[in-house]
Amino acid sequence: MVPIFDSALSKLPTVKEVLWRGVPLDIGSNFTKDQIVTCHTNTTWIQNGFTIAGGNGRGGKLNQLRWPTTVYIDDDQTLYIADVSNHRILEVKYDGAHIQVVAGGNGAGNQLNQLRVSVNFFVDKEQSVYVADRENHRVVKWVKDAKQGIVVAGGHGSGSALTQISKPYGIIVDQYETVHVTDSDNHRVVSWPRGAKEGSIVVGENGGGSYANQLSYSFGLSIDRQENLYVVDLFNNRVQRYAVKRS
Repeated sequence: MVPIFDSALSKLPTVKEVLWRGVPLDIGSNFTKDQIVTCHTNTTWIQNGFTIAGGNGRGGKLNQLRWPTTVYIDDDQTLYIADVSNHRILEVKYDGAHIQVVAGGNGAGNQLNQLRVSVNFFVDKEQSVYVADRENHRVVKWVKDAKQGIVVAGGHGSGSALTQISKPYGIIVDQYETVHVTDSDNHRVVSWPRGAKEGSIVVGENGGGSYANQLSYSFGLSIDRQENLYVVDLFNNRVQRYAVKRS
């Protein structure tokens, strides 16, 4: 069985922190500037939940999940789920009656129609799904209704060259289709413009460490309305904010 996370991460929660001092932060999924969630101060929830996906034991059928982690709901109330150990992303309509695989679902592997530990993802406005394909050390874009993905970052094995990423997790895609992703094993965040053959280091170019210009296992990723960058610095037990550089 492929490990879901490194042993140090095996019990890490993926609960979304909606707002912190007005800033969206999370370790399980990603907000863009247009996806910030707000709740009324007196909002409460009914205590009995309704199962909209899974709940039929651990397995690989469409009505089953196996170690789900990340969820995302779009403006149409469509739910997307990272079904990690089934190596797929599921799309679930609001009523829960219509479920389909939108990425992966062909077993663990490194072919373009496969994923290997599909731990996190990003959905754009065209409903393309960008998957952090963790154990294949790549980010793969699955256009809506596609039968296979397109590698948009990494895909050259684990390593520290600019053509490589190693165990990606946090992922954001901007309006120019530039992929911003945490390159966890390399303790950095990298950006891959659309069509690029290699990425560029955004933060964390000084190796792993605890100084202000270093990260130790970059993990979650978010950007606020002012385009400041927030990175979960996992092994330093902190979240780092990087202010946007104004010319």
